[in-house]
Amino acid sequence: MNTIKKNLCYKLGLAFFLFPLYVLPQTNSKKPNVIVIMTDDQGSIDLNSYGAKDLHTPNMDRLAKEGVRFTQFYAGAPVCSPSRAALLTGKTNLRAGLPNNVPIPERAEASGQYGLPTEEITMAEMLKENGYYTALIGKWHLGHREQNLPNGQGFDYFFGHQRGCIDNYSHFFFWDGPNKHDLYRNSEEVYYPGEHFTDLMTEEVKQVIDQKKDEPFFIYWAFNAPHYPYQGKQKWLDYYKDLPTPRKEYAAFVSSTDENIGSVLDYLDEAGLADDTVVIFQSDHGHSQEERAFWGGGNAGPYRGSKFSMFEGGIRVPAIIRYPRAIPVNQVRDQVATEMDWFSTIAELTESKITEKVDGKSLMPIILDNGAKSQHDIVYWQLGGYDDSTAQWAVRKGPWKLIGNVKEPMGKAGQNDLPDLFLVNLEDDIAERNNLAETNPEILGELLALHYKWLKSVRSEKGK
Repeated sequence: MNTIKKNLCYKLGLAFFLFPLYVLPQTNSKKPNVIVIMTDDQGSIDLNSYGAKDLHTPNMDRLAKEGVRFTQFYAGAPVCSPSRAALLTGKTNLRAGLPNNVPIPERAEASGQYGLPTEEITMAEMLKENGYYTALIGKWHLGHREQNLPNGQGFDYFFGHQRGCIDNYSHFFFWDGPNKHDLYRNSEEVYYPGEHFTDLMTEEVKQVIDQKKDEPFFIYWAFNAPHYPYQGKQKWLDYYKDLPTPRKEYAAFVSSTDENIGSVLDYLDEAGLADDTVVIFQSDHGHSQEERAFWGGGNAGPYRGSKFSMFEGGIRVPAIIRYPRAIPVNQVRDQVATEMDWFSTIAELTESKITEKVDGKSLMPIILDNGAKSQHDIVYWQLGGYDDSTAQWAVRKGPWKLIGNVKEPMGKAGQNDLPDLFLVNLEDDIAERNNLAETNPEILGELLALHYKWLKSVRSEKGK
């Protein structure tokens, strides 16, 4: 019996008192539609509902007002490809077979890293098996061979770019040579020179909604924003003209993204589909301090770290779910939750079948009951490989968090010189300033043992 049914009495008792417009999902014969919105390199607090004072994000905040917002939500990894693998498989990136960013195809053979393994069951494959039309609009970055591309991983339709980032007007990948045009509809290269990629994506999302409104659809809308190059619309550059660089450029891209999200939310309203559509929002990880991002622009607020780091600013991200038929509105949840949990949550809401072991748990128990315990006693991360002598890793149990092989990009300043092991109590030190590894040997030993046990299990499973 799923969590929704188990909480029937709870909801009947509170529905008319707290949520007068609440309708049990069982009263609707059509399976709910699902839209998962993932932004790229958006900082931990970079929307108003998470504390940003200098940004304009009314549509992201609308989702929070009309749904449930999480304050201790963790990305599966602090970089793009592993985070996306965690989302789409419900597994840690190591268990999903993707320890690091997917290299450009010209280097894949030499590295032996071709992307998300085809034997992994993706969210799209799970939903497709349950009668859903599946579409990916936006950024892929999970492999470039035919079998590793979206149409080979469960998506009926793909519009977007295969690699990690593109120029939003020329749709070229400018990284290391040769520069390559990277915009596709399914396997066909398509050209829209001069048209902003965010606008192209938005129209594609609306077309899928319009064409498939009479059957259940799943849209994974993977923004490449506010990932560099910062290319917000001129109206937003003008709006933020008094902010310093690079915050100004970053903010304009965030608000351009927010505006387009609002356009799709309005379209759902106009089509009469808002109540029947699960909308999930999160950033893939923390903000970038890379040179191509002008050494910054994003904001982690009280949290230390950024993209590439296991400090909170690299992995604690904004995350929201809205579904008027089954969850409360304008609620905040402080329990620990993870990116992998969306897989199981969507499976429960759509009554889809999970056919293999996943790491994520359905978030419905805590969504429906603010007093419920987190679904996770322990959370694990590892990035860069299956060898923890070189890979960065972390484990969290309760308030305690241990990071191994610590990395902390510092923008123009380069890289901090940090100890191999960094232990922190997040309840006492949310900024992660004090390393307690030497003063708490018992806690250190416990978390080390948990990490070693977990990694041994994963390596055995993957034959590493």
